[in-house]
Amino acid sequence: MNITHTPVPGGGVIHHFDTHRGDHLAVIISPTGQRSLIVYDRQVPDTPIATVEFDQQEADQVAGLLHSRPLAERLAAVEQRLESLLQGVRD
Repeated sequence: MNITHTPVPGGGVIHHFDTHRGDHLAVIISPTGQRSLIVYDRQVPDTPIATVEFDQQEADQVAGLLHSRPLAERLAAVEQRLESLLQGVRD
């Protein structure tokens, strides 16, 4: 997925991306940490059809739901990789 990052006046950042199915989305991150998810019209790509605003806690919870693997599983994989790297240094 190609994600473009553009600064927004006032200090925020907007991240635009397209799904493999052709949906165009954006996430705006404000300087206060609020996140807005924008869904664009497929026929008129520059026209937003829905905006959902999340506070930081809500954004974290939604991000957790969207992960393909649970946090504990991802953390275990990182720990295993770190142990493997440390073992290589010790040998």
